[in-house]
Amino acid sequence: MIAELDDRNLGHSGEQEDDGVESTAPVWAVFGDLMAGLVGAFVLVLIGVLLVQMDLVSSLQSEVAKRQQEEQRRMALEKALAIPLQSGRVTLNDGRIGISGSVLFALNSAELRPEGRQLLQSLVPPLQVYLGERDEMLMVSGFTDDRPIQQGNLRFADNLELSAQRALTVTRALISEGMPQQRVFSAAFGAEQPVASNAEEQGRALNRRVEMAPVPRAAPTPSTAALGPNARP
Repeated sequence: MIAELDDRNLGHSGEQEDDGVESTAPVWAVFGDLMAGLVGAFVLVLIGVLLVQMDLVSSLQSEVAKRQQEEQRRMALEKALAIPLQSGRVTLNDGRIGISGSVLFALNSAELRPEGRQLLQSLVPPLQVYLGERDEMLMVSGFTDDRPIQQGNLRFADNLELSAQRALTVTRALISEGMPQQRVFSAAFGAEQPVASNAEEQGRALNRRVEMAPVPRAAPTPSTAALGPNARP
């Protein structure tokens, strides 16, 4: 009788132990899955941070290389124009060569002064070398102050037309002095993009100017490239 009771007690105790093992096992399984998920999430976050850092480093390196290239271009242009810059009649700012309008033209006129032509003549050789080494073009831009064209001046309808004619006059003068025609083109801005206030004469004089800036040559379209360099549109 006692033996039977002991067997029953042992059997009951074994069942309780089995129940404890069965109830404990899922807890550890859930904990393991949770830890695996947390580790996976941490790895994904870490990868994302590394990718962002790599993008930032790449962007920074690209910006540094771009600024170094711009500085090298500026120094090369400064070296090429050393003699004209020393004369004080030419300025260089952010790669733009500036010439006062009074050096080139009389007020409200697009006829080139003799001293202006001599200045342009001195600019052609160094600019031609600079543009040829980099395969770039020269954009000649005309600017005016904001005062209306004087009454009685029938040659120009407004400041935009005056700036256009001045830019074209300088462009043609450069070509006549030896600048290849395919290396230079003109643009007009009128009274737009002033560099000083138009409220005073000193500022207006600064705004009446011609600028020349080297610019990259436009890449040919696939259709033009297929036709060859002598193709006509």
